[in-house]
Amino acid sequence: MTIWRRFLCWLRPELLLSTGALFALAAPCAAQTAGTRPAAEGPDAPKRIEHRQPLIDILAHMSGKCTTLKIAGRSYACKAVAYAHNEAGRVSFAVAIEDPADDGHVVSFSGEKGKRFDDNSYELPIDRMLLNSRHRPKVHGLPVPAEEASTGICRQFGNFAARRVSSVTCTATDSRGESYELQFVSDGSPIGVRRVRQSAASIDDPFK
Repeated sequence: MTIWRRFLCWLRPELLLSTGALFALAAPCAAQTAGTRPAAEGPDAPKRIEHRQPLIDILAHMSGKCTTLKIAGRSYACKAVAYAHNEAGRVSFAVAIEDPADDGHVVSFSGEKGKRFDDNSYELPIDRMLLNSRHRPKVHGLPVPAEEASTGICRQFGNFAARRVSSVTCTATDSRGESYELQFVSDGSPIGVRRVRQSAASIDDPFK
């Protein structure tokens, strides 16, 4: 499975199943959960999805390593880091965690109204953490992440438009007092950008 499809599997399932293009990308995820019915699973799962969630329109994979990744005080290595942008303007820095006990362990630092101060720096206020694992309740056979209200900040250095990012640092604390920390350093490779669907004209596209 390509890194793009892995990230689409790791990200929120309701972002995958609404359009033909997204469904095609989501097919490998569905194949991994063959035989599941398109209904919520688990006692804490939502009974139904009341509103359509905004779809991811831009996904960017950044190549490098996490020099620091701490989740609730515990240190991890990471498998991959991506920038995800949805059609409503919400941005997430998603981190796929190297966890031998859980191949679906992903955390995302998520926020809105990020700002570019110049061509080489971007800052995103964090207002929630998205926490996913293979133990989460499922909808359409895919785990739905827990959302924790949080406060924090992510800072990205490097030029998005030139497909070059040198580092990403994030810190956040959720409403339970749990802390999250990411320090990611690029290996110098260009960012791989996938435009999953056309962004609205009003959305600021950082890769133009």
